[in-house]
Parts: sequence; C-alpha cells; structure tokens
Amino acid sequence: MSNAPVCHTYEAALEMAIDMENESFRHYLRGLLTVRDKAARSLLREMALDELEHKYTLEKALVEGSIEGGHTLEKPVPTMNLDYVLSKKELEPDSGAQDVLAYAIHLEKNALDFYRRMAQGCAGAPMASLFERIGNDESRHLQKLEDMYEQHFLSEN
Repeated sequence: MSNAPVCHTYEAALEMAIDMENESFRHYLRGLLTVRDKAARSLLREMALDELEHKYTLEKALVEGSIEGGHTLEKPVPTMNLDYVLSKKELEPDSGAQDVLAYAIHLEKNALDFYRRMAQGCAGAPMASLFERIGNDESRHLQKLEDMYEQHFLSEN
C-alpha cells in the first residue's frame, strides 16, 4: 500500500471531508455528554456547533458544486503547534476546560492535517485550492484554541 497523496473526485473528496467533520462533531458530542464542568461543557458545545457549521458548508458545496462566501481564508494562520506538547486524553466526567481545550487542539490539528493532505493529493486539480482554503480556515480555528489555552493555562512565570 502506498502513502502517496491521492486525488479523489470532487464528490468523493467532499464526502470524505463531511465524514471527517461529522466524526469531529461526534467526539465533541460524546464529550458534552460526559463532562460535568460548566466551562468545559460550554467549550464543547461551541466546538460541536462549529463542526456542524463546517459539515453544512461542505454539504452545501456538494449540492451546489462549489464553496462560496467568507468562510475560507486564502492563507494559513500560523499556530503554536501546542499539539506537540499537550497530551491527548479521552475526556472524563471530571475533565475541565484545560482538558477540553487540549482535546480540541488535537482534533483541530487532525482536521488541518486532513485538509492539507487532500490539497497536496489534488495539487494541480481545480479542487486543490478548495481544500487549501478549508485547511486555512481550520488553521484559524486551531489558532483560536491555542490562544485560549495560552491565555488561560500557560503562565509567563
């Protein structure tokens, strides 16, 4: 089996992206049903709704044949790569906001990597730019989570 990037049809690639977004939504929903901390639940709720919005955008693109609107960025947003220093743990009933943010950072990084692989596999094809823009948008979500983590849990001391 080869690890070479593969370009799928537009429809197949969007279906894969929809499945990935739905899986992320399910992760957040499971966390929402598990975690008791109010702040952590609020973060999970917000992230689950974001994933539903992403899924809807992709489903709409599948129906309409393209993604229109301001939901995508032309360039990626730089991130701190906190996924390398934060361990990914399954969420437990006593997980707090710090645990949820670390968990979400890993999920968003996985999504970003997925879209980058799709764009690379489709290099030169018309849909490559679509996946680049969606990946760039995922980088913005990842940066937002990392900024929140830094603001609340990384001290300067």
